[in-house]
Amino acid sequence: MKWNLEWLRTFKSIYETGTLSAAAQELFISQPGVSLHLNSLEAFTGHKLFDRSARKMVPTEKGKILYNYVIEPLKKLETGEQHFHKRALDERITVSVGMCFETFQYTLEEHIAQLPFNLIIKFGEYPQMQQDLDNGLLDLIITPQKGNQQNLQYRPFSKERIVLIAGNETDTAELEGLLGSGAIKSAAQLLKKQLWYSTAADMDHLKNFWSTHFGEHPDFSPNYIVPNISSIIRCLSNNKGFSIVPDFLCAEAIATGKIKLVWEGISPVENILYFGTRKKTMYQEEIKQLEVLLQEKW
Repeated sequence: MKWNLEWLRTFKSIYETGTLSAAAQELFISQPGVSLHLNSLEAFTGHKLFDRSARKMVPTEKGKILYNYVIEPLKKLETGEQHFHKRALDERITVSVGMCFETFQYTLEEHIAQLPFNLIIKFGEYPQMQQDLDNGLLDLIITPQKGNQQNLQYRPFSKERIVLIAGNETDTAELEGLLGSGAIKSAAQLLKKQLWYSTAADMDHLKNFWSTHFGEHPDFSPNYIVPNISSIIRCLSNNKGFSIVPDFLCAEAIATGKIKLVWEGISPVENILYFGTRKKTMYQEEIKQLEVLLQEKW
């Protein structure tokens, strides 16, 4: 195991500013992120580096020794960073964004080549995205879930409606008759006998839709588990089977007749989509450009 340069940067900032909050502001990361770096460094060295008081982080003797040992190399690195940054004419800012794979395909993929900055896209579970945003590993997330981290802020920008779809070769006449007459329980039993597509990463759409409209947990397993929702739509196109997906991801396939919109439910299930950012960021202008592009697609 080796120590991380960011741990030392954080240690230096805490030492010089005197508090975790001031270090967080200086480094543009969350206070929990600062604590995480310090805890990791203390675990690596095997020594307590600060005595924590109510108002100030007081360096221990080991902390003072470490600071004196690393301060000159860190200053040289910072000087070198400034020196080479000024001379790198093609230097581009790098912004890291967390979102689901389908949202990236639907919104940003076609704009990548025109962006005036570097972009790193990370796919994953929403709680992990929130944690990575709080710790400074991501700069923007697109999420239907809000976390409770104090350093983060969420701004609603759109909605997604969760709908029942079927391939256009699927015979849905009996099902639509049951739904139209209000025979919800019979419709649910009929649906359980059909071919179903879902994804391994996200079963929440199916669970939420089913429990909301049928009043029970879905007690069946999908027949086909595919990588993502885009795969579901391609598999269903001009074919047979059912799935439950966000409406914006299947709108084009419905419009071209490749799949059918079967049912939106009695009272549609909708998720509010949020832009999640840290309250303080160095990339406000770049994040704004990305938000504009994303909003144009909804």
